[in-house]
Amino acid sequence: MAQDPYSVLGVAKTASDEEIRKAYRKLAKQYHPDRNAGDDKAEAKFKEISGAFDIVGDKEKRGKYDRGEIDADGNERPTMHRGPYGQGGAGPFRQRTYYSSHDARGGPGGPGGMDDLGDIFADFFGRGGGGGGRARSAPQRGEDIRYRLTIDFLDAARGVTKRVKLQDGRTVDVNIPEGLRDGQTLRLKGRGGKGVAGGPDGDVLVEVSVRSHPVYQLNGDDLTLDLPISLKEAVLGGKVEVPTLSGPVTIKLPPNTSSGKSFRLREKGLKNPKTGEHGDLYARIRIVLPEEADPALTNFIDNWEGGPQNPRAGLKVDTP
Repeated sequence: MAQDPYSVLGVAKTASDEEIRKAYRKLAKQYHPDRNAGDDKAEAKFKEISGAFDIVGDKEKRGKYDRGEIDADGNERPTMHRGPYGQGGAGPFRQRTYYSSHDARGGPGGPGGMDDLGDIFADFFGRGGGGGGRARSAPQRGEDIRYRLTIDFLDAARGVTKRVKLQDGRTVDVNIPEGLRDGQTLRLKGRGGKGVAGGPDGDVLVEVSVRSHPVYQLNGDDLTLDLPISLKEAVLGGKVEVPTLSGPVTIKLPPNTSSGKSFRLREKGLKNPKTGEHGDLYARIRIVLPEEADPALTNFIDNWEGGPQNPRAGLKVDTP
């Protein structure tokens, strides 16, 4: 049997949903197979963490676990049915006394016989037509299966299909829609646990974490990037390429372009999953000087008077 899920995640039983989620994400990141390739212990720990979060990360399952209705593996525990008869009454699973017309005290139809046992279960589950007291199971929906998937920013922005292996050994394809955001959950309907007695199959719920990108910064549907340019390009202007999600785009810099100036590329941001429209991309200028000193540039600047410009004229702070 699995360990107590609260202990596995290192949280108290009184922890809030957010505290549980935060603890899970920290541990999942630490033991994720992508970061521990070939480490069987880390993989086993990751599965244990995922199993624990599957119990206490789901409000309904957490409630059942806290009430003792399911164990740490999510299996239902046998419970005493109290029924309409009360604690001391003769509920469906309590001992009941039956007397038949054949024998008021015993015999084939007497108390404790197999006919009594059949009647007890028949009363509880309902009698099937022509079944003569056979118990019938009610249809039950299959269990939902939860999976945590971490993908790169560009895969989420452009859309991709990922094949994942579930804890039960099955593999499923997860279609990542264009513009998916960090923390969203995808539902694979009917791909979860099998239903019982004709009940519907459960779903697979894939919670997606999106890694940050070293170039793009996300703000709503818009993207921002720092666009490095040379001093010559800043002074004279010219054409420079901007990397976008759909490929490089050329923009024209006007002469005397300062650092911090932004150029807007319409509809080059992320796709909004609800509206289907794309945000914009903002290229923010950053002037980069040569890493090594250029004697000609140094000599020019040294002899250049610089004109009347004071770049710090607007930089004022009230003195105390």
